Amino acid sequence: MSEQIPTPEAATVEEPKIETQPETVDVEKLIADRDKWKSFARKHEDAWKTSTQELDALRKANLPDAERAIAEAKEKARSETLAEIGSRLATAELRAAAAWAGVEIPETVSQYLDASRFIGENGDPDAQAISAFVASLQPTGPKFPQNVGIGPQGSGAGISQLTREDLARMTPDQINAAREDGRLNSLLYGEP
Repeated sequence: MSEQIPTPEAATVEEPKIETQPETVDVEKLIADRDKWKSFARKHEDAWKTSTQELDALRKANLPDAERAIAEAKEKARSETLAEIGSRLATAELRAAAAWAGVEIPETVSQYLDASRFIGENGDPDAQAISAFVASLQPTGPKFPQNVGIGPQGSGAGISQLTREDLARMTPDQINAAREDGRLNSLLYGEP
């Protein structure tokens, strides 16, 4: 018996046609999904925080008296240290924020300022409270002269400048002395 082997012409298979349609993205649905999952995450995070606090309270309640006293002493020392360091850190942050904003905290205010108002629940400085306080202060003018080293600041200001005709009549020693005095700046830096 002879077997018939199918030839490639006989074994033609039709490939399925794939129709590609542009995908439409429903932005509103994506935003709604994002908000839904955010709310789930917040809900579970709040539940985790609550259960963690309850577990810590149960652990503290079940400690022997000696261990409970040690834990309370540690917690008290930690809170006192955070209060002291947090106050200093809040004062430093307050001064830095005021300097950055270009305002000065008046001595009468800083003398009676309660730095504990600028400390958050975790003992770190509260950036929002600090920025709100600094924003309430009036800006002061700059403490330094504004015309130092940044070019000419108006007519007639500064040292009288020499011209090319003046240089033609001067000796090299006189020219060097004039350069050191700053009387050649307009010529050296390209000013007319």
